[in-house]
Amino acid sequence: MNIYVDFDDCLCETARAFSKLVYDMFEIDVPYEDMHYFNLQKSFQLNDEQYAQLLVKGHEADELLSYEETPGAAAVINEWVGKGHQVSIITGRPFNAYKPSRQWLDTHGFADIKLYCLDKYGREQKMKDSGFSLELEDYLQMKFDYAIEDSPSAFRFFDHLPDLNVLVFDRPWNQRAELPTANYRRCLGWDEIRAIVP
Repeated sequence: MNIYVDFDDCLCETARAFSKLVYDMFEIDVPYEDMHYFNLQKSFQLNDEQYAQLLVKGHEADELLSYEETPGAAAVINEWVGKGHQVSIITGRPFNAYKPSRQWLDTHGFADIKLYCLDKYGREQKMKDSGFSLELEDYLQMKFDYAIEDSPSAFRFFDHLPDLNVLVFDRPWNQRAELPTANYRRCLGWDEIRAIVP
């Protein structure tokens, strides 16, 4: 079985860290529970300059390495690997965040899992032949049985897989989102995901 797993807010608590970071940088207080938009600029009501600064700071190595693991993620994913399932972490993080992202995975129990960067949000320049940056056409050749994703903005990347089972990791910014098909199911955490994926 092939399984797609998103990185931020599926494997680690990125939004909680960004909530603290925005307060530290700009004294803007938006608790995690009040982050009702996946668009961070909108959730935090940042101007363009503040948003640009946040994206740079939030993807610095020290920040990325400080993010807490989402409870249960490593245990469940390693169970899948033990059963012979193929797991791919496909992140929308910028390409230059690959090295600390790989380091975070290696130190949190995900050392055997492949990590790919895909420009999910139209922010990246093309990076050829890196071994980890996926061109869209290459991604579209990949086949998955299950996907774990929190971002409604990323659902469009599943349109080419009509039989894909999408487990939507419940977060404040996706609670109002309409799930596209009956193949999409909301999950409250990794214990629930474990119970669904055979």
